[in-house]
Amino acid sequence: MAEKSVKVGLVGFGTVGSGVAKILLADADAIAAKTHLRLELACVVDKDTESARPVKLPDGVLTNDLNKLLNNDSIQIGVELVGGTTIAKDIQLKMLAAGKDVVTANKALLAEHGSELYETAYKNNRCIAFEASCAGGIPIISGIRTGLAANNITAMYGIVNGTCNYILSNMTTKGEDFAEVLAQAQQRGFAEADPTLDISGGDSAHKLAILASIAFGCEILLQDVFVEGIGEVSKDDIRFGGEMGYVLKLLAIAQKDGENRISLRVHPSFISKDNHLADVNGSFNAVSIFGTAVGQVMYYGRGAGMMPTASAVVADIIEVALGNSATIFRQLRLKPRNEVEPLINKIDNLVSRFYVRLMVKDQPGVFAEIGRILAENAISISGVLQHEGQGPDNAVPVVITTHPTRQNKVTAALNDLGELNTVCTRPVCIRIVDIPEDKDS
Repeated sequence: MAEKSVKVGLVGFGTVGSGVAKILLADADAIAAKTHLRLELACVVDKDTESARPVKLPDGVLTNDLNKLLNNDSIQIGVELVGGTTIAKDIQLKMLAAGKDVVTANKALLAEHGSELYETAYKNNRCIAFEASCAGGIPIISGIRTGLAANNITAMYGIVNGTCNYILSNMTTKGEDFAEVLAQAQQRGFAEADPTLDISGGDSAHKLAILASIAFGCEILLQDVFVEGIGEVSKDDIRFGGEMGYVLKLLAIAQKDGENRISLRVHPSFISKDNHLADVNGSFNAVSIFGTAVGQVMYYGRGAGMMPTASAVVADIIEVALGNSATIFRQLRLKPRNEVEPLINKIDNLVSRFYVRLMVKDQPGVFAEIGRILAENAISISGVLQHEGQGPDNAVPVVITTHPTRQNKVTAALNDLGELNTVCTRPVCIRIVDIPEDKDS
């Protein structure tokens, strides 16, 4: 079989863009041997054409003029690796209008403007491939779209942000404070100089919106996702939770019940030490998916970084060049927003178990007051942990876990508990997530 020559244009020559260029230039022969595709990096566009990169481009490839890519009819595939939701959106729209298929790793753009971009692609008879937008080098999107196509996916539990997982893992193993571990993560390159998007849960929410839309076949908006970050997580709660058999993770969770109601949330979660996700440490990512036919499957690997993400980008380039992406993309018809919106289950309706820590005065009658408020809000206690020893203002920690309870009842109880004279600080509440287990009998 003769090789097919495919020219690729790349916009964005930063960390991931350099990785993509490196693969396309260094591994062209290996890719051709496996796929009969001769991928040629014909154009790289970046506003910075002077800084040194870890890969050397052929003469004449690097430019700061986007039109050299758009107006070159021989370039069939445009790769957008600029990031953000403004300039990147304009670039993708121009690529589609110029007749280019688009490959992107831009999770924020797809989560916030995916529907518009998809419709533009359909109108121009083009496709958009975005494997690298979620979980770096893990082939999670293709896994959902094709590998699990025979399944009705009912739930997804994901650790999809390496920065947060690195921080929580080190707080757990080393007993260090959040700020201390964050500084270490920044020094080692596991966290950005401004880590707000990561630690706020926003990055995980972007990824969950994309994954849930594909898994459930629905037009999901970012506003559908409840988001709570890790910025206020205490090493004390991680330690107390560990004593009760739990590990703390930032989870991205998508669930669909028997009535097709959809719950989407990102928040710190206590999970059993025995669950596979509890063993996912450092900057690694993992997503556990439940399907009606397959049961449980888990995807695990490096969720970020130059080469893992570049691997996913180049895989998409190959799939587009082979024609596979166009076929799959044409079938990506999501249930419209007017049908989806009534199905979104709000966080107040969530039924979960909860971990609650109170710093209380060490005096008689305190626990009776706590029990009264919980009972008034129809909350049943599952377990209690109390340590001897005094903290500030003669306070001691009391940790309570609940039986399954609706979120709005817990919220009301926390407000009441916070008003007690015997409770010294704002109550801490962390959800306990009981992930189903798919085991041989």
